[in-house]
Amino acid sequence: MTYQTQSMALALPQSSGSIEAYIQSVSNIEMLDAQTEYDLAKRLQETGDLQAAKQLIMSHLRFVAHVAKGYSGYGLPQADLIQEGNVGLMKAVKRFDPDVGVRLVSFAVHWIKAEIHEYVLKNWRIVKVATTKAQRKLFFNIRKAKKRLGWFSDEEVSMVAENLGVSKADVTEMESRMAAQDPGFDLASDSDDDTTDYAPALYLEDHSSDVAQQVEDDNWESDSQNRLLSAIKTLDERSQHILRARWLDDDKTTLQELASTYQVSAERIRQLEKNAMNKLKACMEI
Repeated sequence: MTYQTQSMALALPQSSGSIEAYIQSVSNIEMLDAQTEYDLAKRLQETGDLQAAKQLIMSHLRFVAHVAKGYSGYGLPQADLIQEGNVGLMKAVKRFDPDVGVRLVSFAVHWIKAEIHEYVLKNWRIVKVATTKAQRKLFFNIRKAKKRLGWFSDEEVSMVAENLGVSKADVTEMESRMAAQDPGFDLASDSDDDTTDYAPALYLEDHSSDVAQQVEDDNWESDSQNRLLSAIKTLDERSQHILRARWLDDDKTTLQELASTYQVSAERIRQLEKNAMNKLKACMEI
């Protein structure tokens, strides 16, 4: 089978209006009978016929919309849920074996829900509430078991834990994760000075920038430069020139070049440089 999922995606109907218009559009697509579905799936399996894949997908889009509707309570866009479900449907069509003896809808429902589950878990909270397979199962089952907005009673916790084969502590922890909210870093724009709200921006420290330390470093650097300039002025003109040429100028001068300038040996220039540096050090320590 060589066809690509992206190629099939191009064949899906696109709604130019509301999500209700899309659902109405796919509801008008005729369902396939068992024999037609088998023939199309067999043709797709043997020849990779994209037209057969298109017909199989199109005839099940209404089912995807129906499944996605069951996840509307998570506060996520219905269009996105349907889109993710359609991806799952296309993956199911690609892997469907008509000779197993089950209808495509029975095989595809697991792929459709898997894609929707993944989307919900990634987008329901900034921080994931479920990462392991067991936590994912617990997350969706608790959502299904909750009949009211309040917290589970001890009896309900015990019942859910028993039905799902997990500990009461696991149920309580997942319920707590689901009830948590993603706080904003800053206060809301409508907060006033008298509000009792707290936001991380009010108490988290920025260790990457210490204003006091920066001011102290700047003052120390400025003071050191001033003291160095004052110390240099205490030296004779020749020593000042040697230090500037050897250490302060952009283009450093060698001992041999200075020796040629002053008609002395390079060793003598080194001695003069050393003496000047010792005088500077003594001045800076005062």
